[in-house]
Amino acid sequence: MSLPQLPLKGTCRCGDVEVELTAPPLMTAACHCTGCQKMSASAFSVTAMVPPDGFAVTRGATVRGGIGEDPLDHRFCPRCMSWMFTRIEGVDAFINVRPTLFEGTSWFTPFIETMTQEKLAWATTPARHSFTGFPPMDALPALIAEFAETA
Repeated sequence: MSLPQLPLKGTCRCGDVEVELTAPPLMTAACHCTGCQKMSASAFSVTAMVPPDGFAVTRGATVRGGIGEDPLDHRFCPRCMSWMFTRIEGVDAFINVRPTLFEGTSWFTPFIETMTQEKLAWATTPARHSFTGFPPMDALPALIAEFAETA
């Protein structure tokens, strides 16, 4: 996998909200949890874990979506309701950005997959690492380092 040429601009479906990525992803993932299945209307969601200082909303504003009561701060376009990114309260190392927002997605392949205990039986990804839940926080540095070696 080769990382995208930065900066990389993206938008929601209607174009009202624009985002910019100025730092490469720390890692990429597919999440099979039932929450992601319902929010994405698909078998899993895809994400690029990016450093907070390498990501910005450059036009428009987002609104909180999802359940809105848990530590997952899911951000959506208020007009088209595209799910754009997620901040996890208490986790400051990265923001989960939907890579399909960006022009050109050939750079994106899931490196890890999470919550496979909830995956649909037919759903498969090319991820190198698979976790029945979320990877332990102490495993992230080694995974991020391995991802950087493959990029």
